[in-house]
Amino acid sequence: MEKIENTFGKIKDSTEIMHLFKSGSTIMFGGFGGVGSPPTLVDMLIDSGASELTLIGNDAGFPTIGIGKVVCEGLAKKLIASHIGSNPIAGRQMTEGTLEVEFNPQGTLVERIRAGGVGLGGILVDVGINSEVVTKNKQFAKVEERNYIIEPSLTADVSIVYAKKADPYGNLIFDKSARNTNPLVAMAGDITIVEVEEFVPLGGLDPEEIITPGVYVDYMIQSKGVNWTWVWDPAYGT
Repeated sequence: MEKIENTFGKIKDSTEIMHLFKSGSTIMFGGFGGVGSPPTLVDMLIDSGASELTLIGNDAGFPTIGIGKVVCEGLAKKLIASHIGSNPIAGRQMTEGTLEVEFNPQGTLVERIRAGGVGLGGILVDVGINSEVVTKNKQFAKVEERNYIIEPSLTADVSIVYAKKADPYGNLIFDKSARNTNPLVAMAGDITIVEVEEFVPLGGLDPEEIITPGVYVDYMIQSKGVNWTWVWDPAYGT
């Protein structure tokens, strides 16, 4: 295997960055139903002992896949997501009152994350504007005679991301549909840590294929492998 020069010092051993996971912090994660989630970083988060976490991402994963492992360990106090149906333990915690869940329409959620990543204060949406459930405790704005709900942008203390390939600067390429929310999540963290399947030398990525530029990436670790490629098995769903 070709030796990759750690030119920018972004490639780290897990022990060097474990301290970045702190109790009470906000963690944003990539993945959709666990697919595209960074399992090595999820395990690191659990091993760090950090608790009372606010988690932001598409969903609650599964009990043993994705961010669901963190939820099932009881380490989260709040989850901002679009659904939790694939993780019954998250549903039970919500019902019991041990996990606060803030639901967002999926499009609204990803736009709030994107807005955070590009430095906007929020977005205007009209989804559910006539629903008492949706509009409770919301602020409103009127633009050109139309009413909107103001949804504040979302950012995190730490974003955790999975990428197929990366060069030493942190330029990223993703793996098919495992790309999902990862590029947006990478932009919205004060610190962004990427779990990488394969490191390549500088110049080893076609510039036209790079999805996330390395300016958004602070640290990278070598992935120990993923547990969600079953979704691409031809037998899945048959």
